[in-house]
Amino acid sequence: MNKLLLLGTIVIGLTTSCSNSNQTDNTELSTHQIAVTNDTIETIKNKNMITQKITPSLWVETKDAKAVVDYYLSIFKDGKLKEHHQYKNPPEAGGGDFETAIMEINGVEFNILAAGPFFKFNESVSFVINCKDQAEVDYYWGALTANGGQESSCGWCKDKYGLSWQVVPVEYFDLINSDDPQVREKAMKNTLKQKKIILSELK
Repeated sequence: MNKLLLLGTIVIGLTTSCSNSNQTDNTELSTHQIAVTNDTIETIKNKNMITQKITPSLWVETKDAKAVVDYYLSIFKDGKLKEHHQYKNPPEAGGGDFETAIMEINGVEFNILAAGPFFKFNESVSFVINCKDQAEVDYYWGALTANGGQESSCGWCKDKYGLSWQVVPVEYFDLINSDDPQVREKAMKNTLKQKKIILSELK
């Protein structure tokens, strides 16, 4: 990936979601195609009502939503599993089992759709982790790139599911938006040389 594009995305701070309009009828999931497999669905104790107006939904290339949630909760300690459901598509929808889950990490709800390898994540959607200091950057970078994750450039990395993250110390934004052009230039220039953000090298 072009480092300049990565840097530009960090500066802009823009995250977008995209959809694939070419998905076939057999793999498209819509409400009228879904049937619950069991009479009883596992519901997590003390489940909260949905309070988030917009919830990011992550389609992962597995059919074990619980394992996905366990993975993210092992990294983000301030989190919990809120719901876990198992479903089956009827024959006219192509059949096949899939699962969903709702997890909350650091106060943000995410919907997990574990429905198999029909879509892949790419860098057009990423999540920024605003880290308080270098130690926190080091922690999240190490945790996300371990066990199948991947380092990229300019503070970007991917976790083992291919989801992109921007691991950035909050002080970084002070540097690249400084009133002093020399401070801005040094921070920008040195960011392009880095994978994980090393704050001391940008000052």
